[in-house]
Amino acid sequence: MPWSHPAARMREFVLAVRAIWASWNEGEKLDFRGDFYQHTLMTPFFDPGPNPHGNPKLFLAGVGQRMTEVAGETCDGFLTHGFTTERYLREVTLPALQRGLDRSGRTLADVEISGPAFVVTGADEAEMERSRAAVCQQIAFYGSTPAYRSVLELHGWGDLQPELNTLSKQGKWVEMGQLIDDEILDAFAVVAEPDGVAPAFRARYGDVIDRLTFYAPYETRPGTWLPVIAALKGDG
Repeated sequence: MPWSHPAARMREFVLAVRAIWASWNEGEKLDFRGDFYQHTLMTPFFDPGPNPHGNPKLFLAGVGQRMTEVAGETCDGFLTHGFTTERYLREVTLPALQRGLDRSGRTLADVEISGPAFVVTGADEAEMERSRAAVCQQIAFYGSTPAYRSVLELHGWGDLQPELNTLSKQGKWVEMGQLIDDEILDAFAVVAEPDGVAPAFRARYGDVIDRLTFYAPYETRPGTWLPVIAALKGDG
């Protein structure tokens, strides 16, 4: 597939969507002319008129700094990637998001940060081990992607990326997971028994992430997450 300036293209895509919405809601003449997209005709057939509920919020996900800056400049919210660590979020993602916000004259208070976070949990030792293995394999899968190497490099684990990439091309998914040691796992995931998950998440992300989802690629017992959700909401 052709590959060209993904961050610049995404920025222009978002701006084009907003131009189309402006033509519907404010009656502005559609005249968007960019390097990648051009929209200059809005026929009555395709014009639904003003949205009585206002425009939907636009969220953009990103790992690299340029795409994160685009989100800060153009969007209403940012979706963190599951393949991130608290250190990467604070030292790389948030500064990049702020640079984009600066260009649009906004602050972090003007955007919503949402995202998945890995969690390893279980009611007993066997469940903990199964969830650990599943999360390690998922972390290894993401770690094999060249575009995500920067997350590993921040922690000094950059050399792990090509090793994982090679194994992925050989279909050695289990072996890939075995390369994720406890130090790497603890950086990417909250590892705790169910009653310790909420406090661990609050300590790690409570002052940064507005909405949190659990990234748990394994089966759990019915009702496992309800008390965790209640504790995060302050109901328990």
